[in-house]
Amino acid sequence: MGVVEDTEPPLKRAKRLADEPNGFSGNSSIRGCSVNNSLGDLMARPLTSQGDDDTIGSKGVIKKTEFVRIITRALYSLGYDKAGAMLEEESGIPLHHSLVKVFLQQVKDGKWDESVVTLQRIGLQDENAVKSASFLLLEQKFLELLKIEKIVDALGTLRNEIVPLHINTKRVHELASSLISPSRFISHTTSGPSKESVNSRSKVLEELQNLLPASVIIPEKRLEYLVESSLHIQRDSCVFHNTLDSDLSLYSDHQCGKHQIPSQTVQILESHTDEVWFVQFSHNGKYLASSSKDQTAIIWEIDADGHISLKHTLVGHQKPVISILWSPDDRQVLTCGAEEVIRRWDVDSGDCVHMYEKNGMGPISCGWYPDGQGIIAGMTDRSICMWDLDGREMECWKGQRTQKVSDIAMTDDGKWLVSVCKDSVISLFDREATVERLIEEEDMITSFSLSNDNKYLLVNLHNQEIRLWNIEGDPKIVTRYKGHKRSRFIIRSCFGGYKQAFVASGSEDSQVYIWHRSTGKLILELPGHAGAVNCVSWSPTNLHMLASASDDGTIRIWGLDRINPPNQKKLMQGSTSNGVIHRCNGN
Repeated sequence: MGVVEDTEPPLKRAKRLADEPNGFSGNSSIRGCSVNNSLGDLMARPLTSQGDDDTIGSKGVIKKTEFVRIITRALYSLGYDKAGAMLEEESGIPLHHSLVKVFLQQVKDGKWDESVVTLQRIGLQDENAVKSASFLLLEQKFLELLKIEKIVDALGTLRNEIVPLHINTKRVHELASSLISPSRFISHTTSGPSKESVNSRSKVLEELQNLLPASVIIPEKRLEYLVESSLHIQRDSCVFHNTLDSDLSLYSDHQCGKHQIPSQTVQILESHTDEVWFVQFSHNGKYLASSSKDQTAIIWEIDADGHISLKHTLVGHQKPVISILWSPDDRQVLTCGAEEVIRRWDVDSGDCVHMYEKNGMGPISCGWYPDGQGIIAGMTDRSICMWDLDGREMECWKGQRTQKVSDIAMTDDGKWLVSVCKDSVISLFDREATVERLIEEEDMITSFSLSNDNKYLLVNLHNQEIRLWNIEGDPKIVTRYKGHKRSRFIIRSCFGGYKQAFVASGSEDSQVYIWHRSTGKLILELPGHAGAVNCVSWSPTNLHMLASASDDGTIRIWGLDRINPPNQKKLMQGSTSNGVIHRCNGN
């Protein structure tokens, strides 16, 4: 494809283009005003606005002109056109320079030749931005010509106007290919400008906002973006933040207090007859499950007011039940009898629907496949076994393990299998590539917990420390949490609160500990239990509900402090409103 030499003076050509109302003139082009050439007198100085040096605000950093223009833009975006026009008139500060207004209107009207000339006259300093914007305009011109079946004119635009820009070669080839089979582009159009063309022009305007400086075309949602950024900065800097985004307000600076963290016992569940070793909320937040040394597990139901009642007691194990885990759809649970069998239960009926066991071996830990169609288990012979729901063994291997698998989990994509493989080592096994990465700790690992996004791992250590590991790529320690007590028992921790911004843990001193996840700062110690707190679980749907399981045979449900301001109660979704501790013994 060649380029036709330009012999026509720029000013004369600009006048001719202005006389063409629809922007299409047969095989017309703007090749003489290519962005590669100097436009001489057409080039204007960079646009400026009056009052650029005036500032408002106590810090003197907000430029008045920018402030007014952004407000004006917001008014127009909200549909308040009269108010926007009045603000422009009264302030004397236009939203756009007159030349920019002409340019935008030309784009809306599909006057592509004129819009490219006007773009040059705006006087942008960034030549690459001018080229990219010109390409965008001429591409739209090409497509619209193609849609109204002006194939020769479209070819001329491509050859004489788009190609000389010397950018986006791949897209140029795609446009050239469309000339071979233009029906792909015109099959749903009629003669003349179509609604589809109008919509396309709106998209061109949106893309121009991204290409041209914000001082020339203010982004449509700029004010909203600034306000949202301010709110998010306040939220993210709030150590105790544990409310929904809908609770943020523009009327005052946001700051939560400790009262937003569940810290008061609002219900005690007493149906177990021995130590409670494990507790876990369902994914939908409607149920709570617990398992105990008394050889039973219990499914608890949570009503709309947050009150918890016994739904089913699961009986059948002959040894203590060390854990109970929810299926991905919350319709079933697995219970793991200590070195005995794994049982699968139906939540609605409370019936045991299947048992999983292996001759001569018992389970130490268990978990679900992410699709709920299989289970995994760490066995007493240090192997890991996998079954489908019907009990058919799919895999079983031992590897280099030197201890029983006390904890096991699989990531939501089914790719990574996480397990304790040695006293102080966690294995991250890539099931697709069959390769293993290791997290090597300095002390014995007692338990771990995987974050909801599968990017982080909470690791509980024998030395009374909890460590947060980032397991994306090469594992690395992010934060350490200290203060709780652990010397003899397995103590479990969890993520919780708004965007899992907190870490909670049980402790052998009968207390629940809560830290700020990012900083590692200990923010609350919750007394109340009369024995070691073995496990904690934070409701995934109620930011203000936490459960703890203890050797005292009870489960405590923690909610907001009752001295909480009234307008905060709406977010509780749980517990009672009068501060009275309710007890549930299953009767």
